[in-house]
Amino acid sequence: MALKIYTKTGDKGETALFGGKRLPKSHLRIDAYGTVDELNSYIGLVRDCTADAETRALLKRIQDCLFVLGSHLATDPEKPMALPPLHDSDVETLEKAIDAMNESLPALKHFILPGGHTTVSFCHIARTVCRRAERLTVALALESEVDALLIRYLNRLSDYLFVLSRKLGQDLGAEEVVWMPEK
Repeated sequence: MALKIYTKTGDKGETALFGGKRLPKSHLRIDAYGTVDELNSYIGLVRDCTADAETRALLKRIQDCLFVLGSHLATDPEKPMALPPLHDSDVETLEKAIDAMNESLPALKHFILPGGHTTVSFCHIARTVCRRAERLTVALALESEVDALLIRYLNRLSDYLFVLSRKLGQDLGAEEVVWMPEK
């Protein structure tokens, strides 16, 4: 028999963490891991729009890391469970990718307006969702124990997505529109 998708246990506005504790769906913890899930969906969209095999592979790895990160956020901190870990090397992988992409990009002298190509725009959306996930995770860390590595990963991931948007734009021949304030 196939597993049913609907359980009806959330019909009254609550959901369960790993460990069984029930929280309102509006709880900060639920918002944090729900936003990580949203980010993962946007990363998948960027991956689907990207032809470069190396970039696609790294985006898939990022999606795996986001699943791990989300599972940590979705676990009752009072009932620790054995979960796949996030590693310092996952952050280092993002840093190496940022450095490698930056080698071929012009120096950044102004703020950049998102856009120029659909793929670039999707990458900027992923970046802003990542920043929101980071803000929510930081807020959660103020009231509950959160591994600092999760916050570091989200912070570095948003940097990666910004540089990736520039690199994708360059590869696609898209114009990079700088923001110049009106005087």
